[in-house]
Amino acid sequence: MTNPLRYPHETPPAAGEAIEVAPGVLWMRLPLPMKLDHVNIYALDEGDSWTVIDTGFDTGKARREWELLLEGPLKGKPIGRIIVTHHHPDHVGCAGWLMERFGAELWMTRTAWLTARMLTLDAQDRPTAETVTFWKSCGMDADTLDERLDERPFNFADVCSPLPLGYRRIRAGETIRFGGRDWDVHIGNGHAPSHATFWSRDDNLVIAGDQIIASISPNVGLYATEPLADPLGEWRESCERLRRLAREDHFVLAGHKLPFTGLPTRMRQLIDNHHGGLDRLREHLKTPRTAHDCFPPLFKRTIGPAEYGLALVEAMAHTSHLWHLGEATCETRSDGAYVFQTS
Repeated sequence: MTNPLRYPHETPPAAGEAIEVAPGVLWMRLPLPMKLDHVNIYALDEGDSWTVIDTGFDTGKARREWELLLEGPLKGKPIGRIIVTHHHPDHVGCAGWLMERFGAELWMTRTAWLTARMLTLDAQDRPTAETVTFWKSCGMDADTLDERLDERPFNFADVCSPLPLGYRRIRAGETIRFGGRDWDVHIGNGHAPSHATFWSRDDNLVIAGDQIIASISPNVGLYATEPLADPLGEWRESCERLRRLAREDHFVLAGHKLPFTGLPTRMRQLIDNHHGGLDRLREHLKTPRTAHDCFPPLFKRTIGPAEYGLALVEAMAHTSHLWHLGEATCETRSDGAYVFQTS
């Protein structure tokens, strides 16, 4: 029987402070202006410089906390390399600013870099026609749709500094060295395409980004950018593949929440969570419903306005996954909503 999760550091670092979680490895946090109010970042000592893992949103508050970190636990040494696990703005947001300041190298997977650079260059004042069509296909409620049609949507450029041209590509299956360790690269998908994770050959460390988090399940959403994708199928494949690497002694440094041990248990939990959600959804869809109608079987809490957008794309990912499996039909309603049904 696998052991439960354990948290060697139950109190996270305060603003401007760091906790050494392994020799030469510092855990720090930066603020996020949302319900999930933090992102974890890590710095690995290279002697005369640092390798930094992920960078936080580019906001005035985050930059001020970066200044505290640079002068405090980072000891005034330059950042020589920035490794970004995936393209989401809470991970890549300050990368361009830090690159410009220190002349640091940027290391990412190709898909993550291309996606991040494209999104930072693609600011919109109002939702695009494709986005509106996608919202309608999800069955977005009419009041929310009317509000969003007249609002400036979230833009990566609002919280990401411009990314300079040029990066060093991270590839699946390669071994790279940083922080005095050799790391095997294993790629995950579902939460973000080509999400890099790093597994140390020299000790028990795993740098997991958002692919594996201790106490929350990473959002797996379907978006207007690729409306016929199957992110949940990619997520499930990634979990099963990474599960085979997991050891009880692995110490996982994740993008949010607390670093933890007990990785085999956590992988089983992540897999079982989605199996359970799909089982409930199959029963729920015996009556024809849109993704918007499928919050009750998928989420164990009330979905408020702050969570609505992420909940909607996650529900769409789950309903579409059953369609991809051939377990649900999909019909288009007169208002453009997709209506799913299982037998």
